[in-house]
Amino acid sequence: MKRIGIIGGGWLGLPLSQLLANLGHAVVVSKTTQAGVEQTQTDEVPAVLVDLAQGESHTVSALSAFAPQVVIGCFPPGFRRGNGDEYALYWQTLITAAKQLNVEKIVMVSSTTVYPNRAETMSEEMASLSLALANEEFSTNAQIMLRAEQSLIDSGVDYAIVRCSGLIGPNRHPARFVAHLKQVSDQAPANMIHLSDAIGAVSYAALHLDKHVVNATTPNTTNKAEFYQTAIERSGAELTLPKIVHNADKHISADKLVALGYKFHFQHTLEII
Repeated sequence: MKRIGIIGGGWLGLPLSQLLANLGHAVVVSKTTQAGVEQTQTDEVPAVLVDLAQGESHTVSALSAFAPQVVIGCFPPGFRRGNGDEYALYWQTLITAAKQLNVEKIVMVSSTTVYPNRAETMSEEMASLSLALANEEFSTNAQIMLRAEQSLIDSGVDYAIVRCSGLIGPNRHPARFVAHLKQVSDQAPANMIHLSDAIGAVSYAALHLDKHVVNATTPNTTNKAEFYQTAIERSGAELTLPKIVHNADKHISADKLVALGYKFHFQHTLEII
């Protein structure tokens, strides 16, 4: 049994906390507002107020009574809100606080956004901060996330980094994204993962992987045009695919995570719609 603190009790972090509690671990989950704490906490999983913007002393104070052995950072980078630059700073704050709390292991929920813009199969060693610096194939967002990853790798604390592909599941049916697409390719792989496997992969990393970076993505997939067309048909929504193009794109490989022993609930992206 481990004492596990989850920083970020949102769409992924909250069900992750419930799974780990069901496995017999002592779990606490954080929210950034007191109202969020009150809405989230249960008898099985208490909630605490942690706002990384307030610095490491605040974070240490919030978590010290719980004394977590494992900390899982499960908060989004905020790129859509224009807050991406803060992401690496928040991770540095969390790492510093975790070291003061004598945390044994830190798990980062990262993203396959870190990979370069090349139409190749991407394995974990193909993205790192050293590769991304001064390389225009890596986006600004990729470089920000890789800075955060590198701060954890260099921290001296045991770690696992889980790079998740596009997340779908409850309240995130892929059909809802169709209206926001300007075009869709029949040559670009649909790199997606269901919430069940995202939770499974992160919990597996927290409990079983040491000093590993892994991709969490459904092992087999189809192209984006077929994926979204299937999503429309299965949802029953009156939607039409946007313009279909033929641009190739990257494919994210889950081979390393599978080789390390994780068993996916879903083997193909057409199963998860």
